[in-house]
Amino acid sequence: MFAIIKTGGKQYKVATDDVLQIEKLDAAAGDTITFDQVLMLGKGSEVTIGSPLVEGASVVAELVEQFRNKKIIVFKKKRRKKYRRTQGHRQNLSLVKITDILAAGQKPDKKSPAKKAAPKAEKSANEKLADEKPAAAKKASAGTVDDLKLISGVGPVLEKKLHALDVKSLQDVASFTKEDVARVDEALSFKGRIDRENWIQQAKDLVSGTAKS
Repeated sequence: MFAIIKTGGKQYKVATDDVLQIEKLDAAAGDTITFDQVLMLGKGSEVTIGSPLVEGASVVAELVEQFRNKKIIVFKKKRRKKYRRTQGHRQNLSLVKITDILAAGQKPDKKSPAKKAAPKAEKSANEKLADEKPAAAKKASAGTVDDLKLISGVGPVLEKKLHALDVKSLQDVASFTKEDVARVDEALSFKGRIDRENWIQQAKDLVSGTAKS
């Protein structure tokens, strides 16, 4: 079953267990979010189109993380005015996981609360991952704990998850191998985020003191 919802002025096609980035929501990690602006519901060949909304339908999700997107540069110039302005911008986003799609009259599945136990399973997987971490990376840690939030894209919640993986210093991130990246991607459901946001080079620049503010 799928649905098309509207939030933050945008429309998203979602299905159960989908993870997506949306405009920042006023909530905390772990909170349950209900989207009641459902434009369409579909199940197999059956499709219900709202006018404009599907009456009584809703989509339930869990807020996984609040974070900031990769920085973009905005440059403005006016001809013959000697006007030039360069600004940086990082959009605030929320990462949510869809848990239920409800038609009119339906209530959340009683099994839904069990999904909140997922972090425990993830934690055990993280502990296992930490045990399998290459010796070189473990040696790099050597008890050092850095502020990983200096890396663009890492917030307080994500920093705690990285600590659970025994990734505690900038040198740990700078020393990531392809195997490390793949394992952290899998454990935290990053889907290529480490490479996309260039964490390794950011960490190397911070360690060497050449990072740009």
